[in-house]
Amino acid sequence: MVDFLYSIDLTVFYFFNHTLSAQFLDRFFSIITNVNNWYIAYVILLVLALVKGGRTGRIAVIGLIILIICTDQLSHKIIKELVQRVRPCNVLPDVIAPLGCSGTYSFPSNHAVNNFAAAVFLMSLYPKLKWIFLITALFVAVSRIYLGLHYPSDVLAGALIGAAAGCLFGVAAIKIDNLSKGKSKR
Repeated sequence: MVDFLYSIDLTVFYFFNHTLSAQFLDRFFSIITNVNNWYIAYVILLVLALVKGGRTGRIAVIGLIILIICTDQLSHKIIKELVQRVRPCNVLPDVIAPLGCSGTYSFPSNHAVNNFAAAVFLMSLYPKLKWIFLITALFVAVSRIYLGLHYPSDVLAGALIGAAAGCLFGVAAIKIDNLSKGKSKR
């Protein structure tokens, strides 16, 4: 059974990494996957949420910061160290890796964990923007497979872990927001 699942993982991996390989996608996914390219957008959105978002915006910013710290550490420091799955670009001889290959472990994808955690959390507070959050998280997650850095199962597991954490934090944030609304009416 494990061999069958691994063969599916490899088939999907090679579809993204080889079949879809194109120079413009190399550039696109290299930009999408690099967190340094997002810092300015993150800062602007966080400041806007703090300044213009009222109570819900402040809850979103604080919750998001705590959420990402928790999911990143859980994924990187605990799960990856326990599983120790080697990245496909370090194991498979014919991987196309436009960004090179790092020596860290592969399972789960931290990019998928953090982006899906943020997407699901923010969807709970801002449901009208759900498609923007989900599509962004999906592009980041797919970029990891396309660039040869993760197997699809790494990304899927990361998305599920992140979505679960985002859901828990979202429920908590809504309860906190509702409690603070009740207090402000008194």
